[in-house]
Amino acid sequence: MTLPLGVITPVLTKLPRSHAPWEDTAGIEEVARVAETADRLGYHHLTCSEHVAVPTAVADRHGSRYWDPLATFGYLAARTTRIRLATHVVVLGYHHPLAIAKRYGTLDRISGGRVVLGVGVGSSAEEFALLGASFEDRGARADDAIRALRAVFGHERPEYHGDHFDIEHWEVDPCGSQQPPPIWVGGYTKRSLRRAVELGDAWVPFGLSPEQLVDALAAARTTDAWARRTRPLDVIPWTDPPLDPLGDPVGARRALESHPALGATMLNIRLVHRSLAHYQEQLEATMALAVDVT
Repeated sequence: MTLPLGVITPVLTKLPRSHAPWEDTAGIEEVARVAETADRLGYHHLTCSEHVAVPTAVADRHGSRYWDPLATFGYLAARTTRIRLATHVVVLGYHHPLAIAKRYGTLDRISGGRVVLGVGVGSSAEEFALLGASFEDRGARADDAIRALRAVFGHERPEYHGDHFDIEHWEVDPCGSQQPPPIWVGGYTKRSLRRAVELGDAWVPFGLSPEQLVDALAAARTTDAWARRTRPLDVIPWTDPPLDPLGDPVGARRALESHPALGATMLNIRLVHRSLAHYQEQLEATMALAVDVT
């Protein structure tokens, strides 16, 4: 089974022990060349994460660099034609859902309907406080925000009435092309999977072992929420450790082949890389392996 592949975009984040030295000085042109290469090769999506600011006390552990996804994808939309633009993730508690629908709806219109809304609840109490956002009830507010996004995205006269958000008698022009775009729920907890099953189109887990992923999905498939779904749930883990298709093609192929048995329907790939040119070569080598995997 050949899985669609997405790219955990380099440069846009700077996570400890997970970035290469060339990324320190790379800018938007290097990111655009990665995007153009992935677009040409047929990758499904690019990712960009959101943090407004990271507390200095934890920056060394959690990373300090997070490019803004809206501005970044606005530029990349003009440099690509097919590849989807996936937020991974927008923190729902930092925004009113109508603001997300307007801003990313405009991006959706600009890009020809290529936005994927990857969303998350968020875990940084300090960042919530900085932005004046409510932290303690962030889960319930996130659930209501997802429901609201499903109702209002792509509608010029949106309407939604929920527990936390009430939207009616407003004009949104332009609005998104999709009604709504795919909504992917990111996270590593059982609650994030439950949220994806109940409200999302996909679950995007990270930081889980293969055994944990299998166990979580097995438990979710026994729930009433899973039985009520009318469409399949995509499961999109990332490759850990990073793939090295040029240096270790056997290992990279084995990793690509192993994920369908774990429940994955798509993959976010991370790559070993030493330079922009090496990254582009690794993208090409990965896609060549993926096409050969059945």
